[in-house]
Amino acid sequence: MTDTDQRLEQAIVSLLERRAATSSICPSDAARAAYDGDDDGWRDLMEPARRAAWRLVAAGEVEVTRSGKPVTEAEAHGPLRIRRARR
Repeated sequence: MTDTDQRLEQAIVSLLERRAATSSICPSDAARAAYDGDDDGWRDLMEPARRAAWRLVAAGEVEVTRSGKPVTEAEAHGPLRIRRARR
């Protein structure tokens, strides 16, 4: 796992911890939080942010949703959100 991968996973967890338990974030929120610059370079982190979310799904820490319903990686398309795993 690269340093960027770790920063993205940490960003996802940290952003979710600062929100209500029922709230979600967009993968772009994590990409922006993990990006060190002040330009549009965060856009290059969008796909790595999605991959980080799927690793956290596999670890049981988060869920990826579409229209408020959990989706699998194979079902994921269009706008996605990330929320804490419902236990």
